[in-house]
Amino acid sequence: MSQHLDLEEQEQLEELKHFWKQYGNLISWILIAVMGSYAGWNGYQYWQRSQAAQSSAMYDEVERAALDSDASKLDRALADMKDKFASTSYAQQAALLAAKTYHDRGNLEAAKAALAWVVEKSSDQGYQAIARLRLAGELAQAKAYDEAAKQLSGSFPKEFAALAADRLGDIYLLQDKKDPARLEFEKAYKGFEDQVDYRRLVEVKLNALGVDPKASAAPVGAASAPETRK
Repeated sequence: MSQHLDLEEQEQLEELKHFWKQYGNLISWILIAVMGSYAGWNGYQYWQRSQAAQSSAMYDEVERAALDSDASKLDRALADMKDKFASTSYAQQAALLAAKTYHDRGNLEAAKAALAWVVEKSSDQGYQAIARLRLAGELAQAKAYDEAAKQLSGSFPKEFAALAADRLGDIYLLQDKKDPARLEFEKAYKGFEDQVDYRRLVEVKLNALGVDPKASAAPVGAASAPETRK
């Protein structure tokens, strides 16, 4: 049996060498890029899981500090949360919880700072809306009415729009601006579903301003049904 490659095999080998010489580098770089992307994806998934686990543990620290009313521990835990996990939903939840704790303890400046951070940093419209509503309340309590109204300006997610209108109406009423308050309360009244209990409270506010929202909602000039002849 011949120890040498026959002519056909030698030609195939030469073609393979030529092909690899021409395209070998490109193929190698494509393989490296693909494998790098795969490794990067796996790394990103691991990083996300790690971030979620760590931010969850740190949220527990914030929650414990809030329950214990440990102000210094709460300050440190929230600062760490903002520094290391600002993009996570746990950080926004922690800031909202801290703001409530600060408010309950009478530290209104810290409460406003925590809420303002959520408004600025959160990419979740729900958390952002909650923070804006609460921040408007804190500012109104401090009689910073223009700043409070500013927090309530602009668009809100549909499920928060009626609440925002009601709170803006409250702020106008605190300034004795009855006409703008009435308009906002009417907007809020129309925004709430009939079965929502909060709608009754808005109705009371409108009644106090001399407005019956049920009457204004009735069709104008509606004719009564004709009598049935016997």
